[in-house]
Amino acid sequence: MQGRIKHKCEEIERYVEDLSGMMPRSIEEYLSDRKTRAACERYFEKIVEAVVDLAFLCIKDRGLESPEEDKQAFDILASAKVIELSLAKRLKEAKGMRNILAHEYGQVDDELVFKSVTDEICRDAQEFVSAVRRLD
Repeated sequence: MQGRIKHKCEEIERYVEDLSGMMPRSIEEYLSDRKTRAACERYFEKIVEAVVDLAFLCIKDRGLESPEEDKQAFDILASAKVIELSLAKRLKEAKGMRNILAHEYGQVDDELVFKSVTDEICRDAQEFVSAVRRLD
């Protein structure tokens, strides 16, 4: 596995581990602690950014067509059978959520963010890293 890809996989795993260690157990706990909520949102952003970076590294490494925008990277990897189409869809949704959090587009739905943070992003990021590691 190329060094940059391996390093990015390890970075994602560290972020997932950090987020997992601070995750609130309930929506009430999430809503009542602004510092924890902010930290969870920031780690969500970092994980998604690192996943997008890894997608671009894989595309370049495999000589696939370059996407015009970040979300297309996941479709390209799905078309190349690197990841499942269902994972590509979930990662594109995570990228959309990341943009809302990072750029404060409209109202943030805290319950949706909580679900994304606690149920989805860690699982999806780990599944993506595993798929990339299988390429080697």
